[in-house]
Amino acid sequence: MTRPTLRSGIRWGTGLLVVIHGLIHLLGAVEGFGWADVEQLDGSISSAMGAVWLVAGALTIGAGVMLIARTRRWWILGAAAVLASQLVIITSWSDANAGTIVNIVLLVAVVHAVASQGPRSARSRYRAHADGALASSAGAGAVVTAADLERLPAPVAAYLRRVGAVGQPRVRNFHARISGRIRAAPDRPWMSFVGEQVNTYETRPRRLFFMDATMFGLPVDVLHEYIDGGATMQVKVCSLVTMVDTSGPDMTRAETVTVFNDMCILAPAALIDAPVTWTTIDHHHVSGTFTVEGHTVSAELTFDDDDQLVDFVSDDRLAASADGSTFTPQRWSTPISGYADIASRRLATVGEGRWHPDEGAYTYLEFHLDDIAYNVETSTPSPVHRFGLSSLARREPEMDHGR
Repeated sequence: MTRPTLRSGIRWGTGLLVVIHGLIHLLGAVEGFGWADVEQLDGSISSAMGAVWLVAGALTIGAGVMLIARTRRWWILGAAAVLASQLVIITSWSDANAGTIVNIVLLVAVVHAVASQGPRSARSRYRAHADGALASSAGAGAVVTAADLERLPAPVAAYLRRVGAVGQPRVRNFHARISGRIRAAPDRPWMSFVGEQVNTYETRPRRLFFMDATMFGLPVDVLHEYIDGGATMQVKVCSLVTMVDTSGPDMTRAETVTVFNDMCILAPAALIDAPVTWTTIDHHHVSGTFTVEGHTVSAELTFDDDDQLVDFVSDDRLAASADGSTFTPQRWSTPISGYADIASRRLATVGEGRWHPDEGAYTYLEFHLDDIAYNVETSTPSPVHRFGLSSLARREPEMDHGR
């Protein structure tokens, strides 16, 4: 069974169990209103309590249906259903105590839904910060002209012409959706993921990235934030158990390289006004030194004969330990390919992230650019919604996994 199928199966199984649980509650209403004699209920139920059983049943059925349908904030109804259901079970304990087991299952689903979708969740934090960043950087900048490219080295200028930057507005921000798979080490299992990202290019660049991954069938939330010159990373399993919570100068330096990388791959037009010092190596290679917020990082960019960027290599990226407590300098590269027309530009849609330790390079990230929009005012609703124990099915990127 694949991980997406497993998670979908858990959602469907939990939802159907809750719906059946709610339907059983309706027996209490039938008995209370005197519509029929329910042999399974030994105790008497008044008409008033019959009404309460009816309400509890309706709430529980509704919560189950909303969970199956992946309805946003289903957990609000789910919490009410747990309270109402357990209340009526207590009043008929000898007949209905087994229903407590189902309520515990529903309660677990509600708790997880609040943790993953509630106001204090990583997803809500991402959404609030992303919308704030986009609102402050909204609006198209001046149109890129051929003259703007004259300040760039020839390979970079040719790349910007190739991607169609000339004639398009300068990039003030972008909102992207990506998907793929990631692993912590060469001997660790792959985790499929879908992600959403917002970058802004004002006086102080910002980068916000939320990843919804799957590890051993369990949901994993990953939130990267690069705001006001500082970077943080938080990783939680089931939106509850913190695996990584890191920040500090090393984390910020690592993320500064990523900000430069994003600009080169996802927002090439932003390179025109970026604080980058360029050095031409040859027709296919340039070195760029990016300085922002007191951090200076460098990378070598490689272009093919079609003037397309095909690789980005930096020795300034820092590899984090499993718990994010320590960082080690290590060569990092992101070979890219699959150029296609998207958002009125020609961009690479397939890429990898590679670490280059002494024992040999390995790919830890494979990604696909699913969608991107520039100079937007707000982030559109996320294509990834995990309601309670649910998640949208994940699409594995079409890559060669036989390396």
